[in-house]
Amino acid sequence: MAAEAQDEQGSATMATYGYHNDKQSHLNRLRRIEGQVRGLQRMVEDDAYCIDILTQTAAVNKALRSFALSMLDEHLKHCVGNAVATGGETAEEKVREASDAIARLVRS
Repeated sequence: MAAEAQDEQGSATMATYGYHNDKQSHLNRLRRIEGQVRGLQRMVEDDAYCIDILTQTAAVNKALRSFALSMLDEHLKHCVGNAVATGGETAEEKVREASDAIARLVRS
């Protein structure tokens, strides 16, 4: 859900996030990952070989990491970039959020 922002006249508007222009592509990517996870469920239901399940789990993890890095890239280019250009406390907050997100990704 987009956050509320204000235009030059102070009217409430909906903020557009960096991924907005590629939203459908991101949704398609997430649907593919969802399909992979459902495939894992079927593998367990069908008593698939452990190594095959682990191999598929690694593929799902890689796909999720790739998606997360793509979202991070969009965030840095759009949200953080715009905030830094504007300056002030918002810029500091966006940089701190990005740093925290990077730290979470590194730990995962």
